[in-house]
Amino acid sequence: MLRFLTAGESHGKGLIMVIEGMPADLALTEDEIAVDLRRRQGGYGRGRRQKIEQDRAEIIAGVRHGRTLGSPIALSIENRDWVNWTEVMSVGAAEGEVERVTRLRPGHADLAGTLKYDFDDVRPVLERASARETAARVAVGAVCKRLLAELGVSFRSHTVRIGAVEAVVPADIDWAAVEASPVRCADAAGAQRMVEAIDAARDAGDTLGGVVEGRAEGVPVGLGSHVHWDRKIDGRLAQALMSIHSVKGVEIGAGFTATRLTGSQVHDVILPRERWTGRPWARATNHAGGTEGGITDGQDVVVRVGLKPIATLPRSLPSADLATGEEIPAHYERSDVCVVPAAGVIVEAMMAIVLAQAALEKFGGDNIRETVRNFRAFEATTGPRDLRE
Repeated sequence: MLRFLTAGESHGKGLIMVIEGMPADLALTEDEIAVDLRRRQGGYGRGRRQKIEQDRAEIIAGVRHGRTLGSPIALSIENRDWVNWTEVMSVGAAEGEVERVTRLRPGHADLAGTLKYDFDDVRPVLERASARETAARVAVGAVCKRLLAELGVSFRSHTVRIGAVEAVVPADIDWAAVEASPVRCADAAGAQRMVEAIDAARDAGDTLGGVVEGRAEGVPVGLGSHVHWDRKIDGRLAQALMSIHSVKGVEIGAGFTATRLTGSQVHDVILPRERWTGRPWARATNHAGGTEGGITDGQDVVVRVGLKPIATLPRSLPSADLATGEEIPAHYERSDVCVVPAAGVIVEAMMAIVLAQAALEKFGGDNIRETVRNFRAFEATTGPRDLRE
């Protein structure tokens, strides 16, 4: 079973990740992980923190001579900003009195977290609840992408909307242009309007949310299962994506758009053999987003994720003080104006983690060669009966 844990606080010494269940002999380097960590730190609308941190994951266990050992993989990301927080976030007892944070921020875990854990200071909650933790997920996701690449799976994402500005998404997306776009948008004109909307929100001391789309291409048929609620791949994807900071909605495939259409317009017609151009059992459309009955159906897995505006505003919202209950402006340290462009990279990571878990459940293997052999043997059985090897 593939699983992972992360540890670390936003202004602590760093982030730690442990990944268990990765097959042995998978080629893996720190440079490969660094690619997605850089992508996560980019995007128009990010705050000063991204200029301080230059995230790079150090592999500290589970890899030898560039290949996984089959033992747990341990990764570490240094928080460069730690030097400015050594007293506030000291592991040992502080020498002097450390100022408590009691000004609660609406939209954060501040109030619910302090009540749940019986703190008199918001700092212990906000540090772990911070989206800084997503750097750890992106690193784990990058490792899972390496595994899935051995099965021919790749990942993309792009920005669909920021605030009220909607992109006109072309049928054939230029992914190089998406990566070059300051807001990771496939629509150049829409991207410019998104930049202007972010600027306007920054000038007003406000923040913006939006929608990103994630795609997994080349996903094998048969991941997940219809037999239990917790094995359905679409349910597992939805849970993972909803766990990302600021995410308030998830669609798979046509999602809520499908609710306005008829069944004859929505369901993906299965094409006859003469119209297949690649894999068997091609479809005329992909409104289902690559899953049917809780199982991947061999088409691209497509998700859309809606993110609320960031809850930490320079123009602080009215709030109440944790200690007194009296009215007071919400706490503000620093924040991004818009994280939507970077969120696509985090969406890719969570998709990769879920699909890698499901792939190893399906194909197994203690060594990556065994996993690939099992995958190829299964793929040979998925065509019509008279085409099976």
